[in-house]
Amino acid sequence: MAEELSHASRYVKLNKDQGPMEEIKPGELNQPIDVPQLHVRKCNECGQPLPESYLAPADEPWTTGIFGCAEDAESCKTGLFCPCVLFGRNVEHVREDIPWTGPCICHAVFVEGGLAFAAATAALHGFIDPNMTCLIYEGLFFSWWMCGIYTGIMRQSLQKKYHLKNSPCDPCLVHCCMHWCALCQEHREMKSRLSDETAMPMTLVNPPPVQEMSAARDSPSTSANANHQVHLEMQAL
Repeated sequence: MAEELSHASRYVKLNKDQGPMEEIKPGELNQPIDVPQLHVRKCNECGQPLPESYLAPADEPWTTGIFGCAEDAESCKTGLFCPCVLFGRNVEHVREDIPWTGPCICHAVFVEGGLAFAAATAALHGFIDPNMTCLIYEGLFFSWWMCGIYTGIMRQSLQKKYHLKNSPCDPCLVHCCMHWCALCQEHREMKSRLSDETAMPMTLVNPPPVQEMSAARDSPSTSANANHQVHLEMQAL
């Protein structure tokens, strides 16, 4: 007891006069804490964190060139005779929630329909007023650029999905100047990417059969049942 009294108490008694009391507002203690380590850039498609040295879009080149239409005969024929079908398939691969029929019909109406209307206007050159012919060609030219912007946006979505660079130039400009070659290149690119992403064949491994172990114990105290068998089963997990 004397030893406890000899040592001074380690606790310090505080009172309200030793320091000013700060007034705490309601909800002040429940504010979120900002952690700088959590502020990382993530990929818009897969959601994975990106390194600090990453520059979007990535510098991955296209697997084929813009003029490599002959490398895939199927897409080349489809793009030459039915470009609307090829465009619909490309949009369906990029945007899985959009069926290929909608973009195919839009492409057929605005692109193929515009070209047919321009050909008909050129064939009736002597029967149509020159001023009206000039207005028709201006409207068709404007519609062509609008279609190039729409198809270029789809090409840009493909580049973001696979982190491809602009080749040979801006996506909208590529479709405005080389529309059919761009469609074939996009189809070849998605075809090669999908072939790389196909699942590998799985090997099925059958578990071993159930093994049984029996142990016989002799009990000298029992007279009727002298042998007792204990069955143990081992099953594969």
